[in-house]
Amino acid sequence: MIENQNPRFALVTGGTRGIGAGAALSLAQAGYDVLATGLTAEEVAVAPPHPAIRHARLDVTKDSEVAAIVATCPRIDALVNCAGMIQRNGKEFEIDAFRLTIEVNLSGTMRMCLAAKDKLAAKHGGQSEGAIVNIASMLTFHGSAFAPGYAASKGAIGQLTKSLAAAWAQDGIRVNAVAPGWIATELTRPLVEDAARSAPILARTPMGRWGEPGDVGGAILFLLSDAAKFVTGAILPVDGGYLAV
Repeated sequence: MIENQNPRFALVTGGTRGIGAGAALSLAQAGYDVLATGLTAEEVAVAPPHPAIRHARLDVTKDSEVAAIVATCPRIDALVNCAGMIQRNGKEFEIDAFRLTIEVNLSGTMRMCLAAKDKLAAKHGGQSEGAIVNIASMLTFHGSAFAPGYAASKGAIGQLTKSLAAAWAQDGIRVNAVAPGWIATELTRPLVEDAARSAPILARTPMGRWGEPGDVGGAILFLLSDAAKFVTGAILPVDGGYLAV
């Protein structure tokens, strides 16, 4: 059992690197106790340390692992579904790779939401009930010629977010999503460091820079906070204006 010292507890899947690690750090700095998960033991071992963050391994495609990780949480005030994958080099045009992408990004998100629902809905010392933030994408709004599985999963995340928001409002659970734009992470480093490939991205982004994981973490923190207590079913772009042009 995790010892909970702080008033609120957050579970962040995919929280050992990239956007997920940024979300976990933002929540920890805001006073949450955080459990951040990664797919492999190697990811967990190299995750950035923080006194308010515990790291654990989790495969969101496994019912038993999801149930076990939720059982270790003393309470859940916030669930952030960052676990995800994208398969490159045309892999998503192969049905097995397409199916796996959907299973991780979409079914994995639903699996986490269902497993955490009861703890999200429970009142904790008179405080408000829980909130979920899912990770959508620019590809929630338009397609991809290179990653059909990822685009399909992220389009579906938008509709899942709205559906759960409508279904679970009566349980006191808010469900929103963020749609990150071009964020500088380990995954996008080859693009960031390639001036020729980065230039058109920056040219279309009105703010003229790559986003940072903390930019997304701040938006997630807002959607989880009481400042957003009348916000549910929203998909918030965090893209420097990329979708605005």
